[in-house]
Amino acid sequence: MTGLSGLIGGALHRELAGKYALRALNRRPVAGVECHLADLGDLDAIRPAFAEVDAVVHLGAAAGDNNTPADIMRSNVTGTYNVFEAARLAGVARVIFASSGATVSGWEKDPPLSHLVAGRYDEAKGVTRLTHESPMRPSGLYGASKIWGEALARHYADAYGMSMICVRIGRVHEGDRPASVRDFSVWCSQRDVVSMILRCLQAPASVRFDVFFATSDNRWNYRDLDHPKTVLGWTPLDHAEDYRS
Repeated sequence: MTGLSGLIGGALHRELAGKYALRALNRRPVAGVECHLADLGDLDAIRPAFAEVDAVVHLGAAAGDNNTPADIMRSNVTGTYNVFEAARLAGVARVIFASSGATVSGWEKDPPLSHLVAGRYDEAKGVTRLTHESPMRPSGLYGASKIWGEALARHYADAYGMSMICVRIGRVHEGDRPASVRDFSVWCSQRDVVSMILRCLQAPASVRFDVFFATSDNRWNYRDLDHPKTVLGWTPLDHAEDYRS
């Protein structure tokens, strides 16, 4: 796992500890886990972490548009290529790529989604949920870098026969509850994102390439959750509305 010391990585670690043999590829140690310390931007440095690994969960990234373009390029573009290539060279069968709802969040600029994420629900008429086949529309360089990762995953599945699964993760918070009006559409609980990644790990080998949205079962969600239910049997358990004050 890359990014094991992050928020989602920590939640996944708590769930998987004692059930799977874990190895972390991180910049800093994680207590109780075999760690390989290296920068994702250095392919030769990260390759030893992939030896004798069955599956890779690639969570590590420069998250959000508060990062510099150079950091996003090194971590999310070059770094994702390096992770996929190191996995290929090591004979890893499956890579789960932490993509993002930022790949499509640019659609929130226009009605009716602009009304929906602003909490103007009476004005949000005619909302059709975006699916994994909807056109991409990133809201910034971070989202664009995740589109690159999904396209690269498609290439590795086609060219090398690897199972490459992309999860477009919604808004996950340390407090594990919605923190803004927009979150009532795009929030994903830690429990729900962890269960999604577990379903991806356990998916049959016939799932060679796919893209899934991961949000909680929010009343005002605009991202399709039927596809992961059909393919993976995954259904989120939590609801942003439960946190309305």
